[in-house]
Amino acid sequence: MRQPTRWEQIGQSNPDRSAWYIERFRSMAAQGADLAGEARLIDAMVPRGSRILDAGCGPGRVGGELLRRGHTVVGVDVDPMLIQAAQADHPEGEWLVGDLAELRLDDRFDIAVMAGNVLTFVAEDTEVEVLRRIGAVLTPEGRLVIGFGAGRGYAVDQLTEDAQAAGLRIDSRFATWDLRPFGPESDFLVAVLSRQA
Repeated sequence: MRQPTRWEQIGQSNPDRSAWYIERFRSMAAQGADLAGEARLIDAMVPRGSRILDAGCGPGRVGGELLRRGHTVVGVDVDPMLIQAAQADHPEGEWLVGDLAELRLDDRFDIAVMAGNVLTFVAEDTEVEVLRRIGAVLTPEGRLVIGFGAGRGYAVDQLTEDAQAAGLRIDSRFATWDLRPFGPESDFLVAVLSRQA
């Protein structure tokens, strides 16, 4: 039996959370907020027309922007309501309901992105498996970019150990999606990972 993700557990106690989350970003977009920071970084890391996995895609905010920039995007999220929103707002993408700890895709991706604190919302003790499964769908030169905040139940330092156990290595660390240096006082981590040789 599949272990529920932290996101699903939160949804059980707050059934309106998914609807609120969708509306929050739709409202911010309508007000002209800059919601493309993660997508700008991913876009700069790969050639035009690359295959991108949006792992924990939510309503498609990052993947939708990458589609607009000329990439092929597959998004996966455990929340069916978020996937429905992604399909409605970005119909040119491929949006799939699925738990990242059980990810099985035939495609290979030039890059994968886990924005929006996704790694802190997977089921407890599945972080290594999630990283392993995402690493398995990357091309040999593919990379994974993860962003999450400190104090969310998953320690920044734990990522190094979990990445290694999953067959990945951390190539770079930053404090923000616009690549400000990561340091002892940083409360957010953007990490670029690749497959171990």
